[in-house]
Amino acid sequence: MADDQTTANTTDKPASEEKKPATPVDDLVATRHTLTIGGRELKYTATTGRIVLREEVLTDGKSEGYQPKAEVFLTAYTLDDADAAERPVTFAFNGGPGSSSIWLHLGLLGPRRVVSGDAGAVAAPPYGLVDNDESLLLHSDLVFIDPVSTGFSRAVEGEKPGEYHGFTRDLESVGEVIRLWTSRNGRWISPKFLAGESYGTTRAAGLAAHLQTRYGMYLNGVMLISAVLEFGTLDFSPGNDLPYTLFLPTYAAIAHYHGLIPDRTLEELLADAERFAAGRYPNALAQGNRIPDDYRAEVVTRLAALTGLSEDYIDRVDLRIEHQRFYTELLRSQRRTVGRLDGRFTGWEVDYAIDATPNDPSFAAIIGPYSAALNHYVRSELGYENDLPYETLSWEAAKNWSYKEFEGQQITVADKLAEALRTNPHLKVHVASGHYDGATPYFATEHTLARLKIPRELTANIEVKYYPAGHMMYVHEESRIQQSADLAAFIATAGRTGRTDQ
Repeated sequence: MADDQTTANTTDKPASEEKKPATPVDDLVATRHTLTIGGRELKYTATTGRIVLREEVLTDGKSEGYQPKAEVFLTAYTLDDADAAERPVTFAFNGGPGSSSIWLHLGLLGPRRVVSGDAGAVAAPPYGLVDNDESLLLHSDLVFIDPVSTGFSRAVEGEKPGEYHGFTRDLESVGEVIRLWTSRNGRWISPKFLAGESYGTTRAAGLAAHLQTRYGMYLNGVMLISAVLEFGTLDFSPGNDLPYTLFLPTYAAIAHYHGLIPDRTLEELLADAERFAAGRYPNALAQGNRIPDDYRAEVVTRLAALTGLSEDYIDRVDLRIEHQRFYTELLRSQRRTVGRLDGRFTGWEVDYAIDATPNDPSFAAIIGPYSAALNHYVRSELGYENDLPYETLSWEAAKNWSYKEFEGQQITVADKLAEALRTNPHLKVHVASGHYDGATPYFATEHTLARLKIPRELTANIEVKYYPAGHMMYVHEESRIQQSADLAAFIATAGRTGRTDQ
């Protein structure tokens, strides 16, 4: 009888009520920790988990209230008993697009860091975590954000994750996370910073303007690590010769690292490559088939001397060295490939006649240590449980990313960064580049910064630092230590408040 009654009650429920998903709620977990840096004991709280993003839904012009749309995973580190008005806070994220914040979190900024090894000495599993004696936590609270579909972040049941896989919606959703965290934690008058890496610099530059215009939130500083602000500088598409010139100094650096250009210091070689890339080389490419034979022969010889490639190869590719082909060709005679993210790393292929390798040995070397460390860390040390796979890098988001806002024009946020600087002349910008970064080459970044539409007096607001490493320059221990010091100095300078009530 009881079974019959239960069946009857279930059957009587309306279909709409049967299918209604549970209302999502924040599932944040807070834990207390200590970290000793330079003899100073830092007591801090780590808060990790997912917060619910809501948006107002309008039907026929009428509001149906703020409805849950996505759950965004974040990890925040706040120093205990600190003065919120004086204590800076840094919102950090990586790029991809489609990447979680794992790299900056466990590689450079956070209180714990992964031991991943380096080029030529990659760590072996099961890997490990250690205290980060150079953590930016000494100087700033930290909030690491995983955009929708990365990490543990997901669209809520019934919503489309693809809605967030695009330039504008990404800015809006990450900007909303920043607004919510700032409001809920009483940090509107704290010095505020953004730290982005790779596409995260695209996001950070866009956010600097978006936060100003949408919420009136003005920042103290933006940290751009391995920057890409103008996609045309990286796009090897027919008719666009710009990337061939801007990648040249990076090609020279990688060839030098692998011993193909002996008897020259790296500094001398880069200066030579930069001069050629800014002068004779683009002039030669612009001439096309009008170039005189002797001029073309001169360019072939110079490119061979700067890149370590043969004159025959350079002649066959018509003076235009595409980056993926370079990473495959450079050490072909040794049956090795070099990394795109970091040209110091080398790997193997099964076919040494291929034109361009689909694999990146530098990414393969670090994905294992970082994934293992994160999955252990959030559960065992931060006390957060979730059966979802942690999406270190969502290829689905990456391959379907939308730039519909830029249809028919170049994808750029250089204008957004310039707008943010002109509107907020107190904004400071830190730019970090690796000499062996074959994904976002340093000379392309210089090209973009030199053309920012800002008054000359604001150029002093931008500082640029260089490291003898790649895209994730902190994989190189010497670079990690120096970069940590550079970021600390930037926070200390840009985070000074201008209050008159002190």
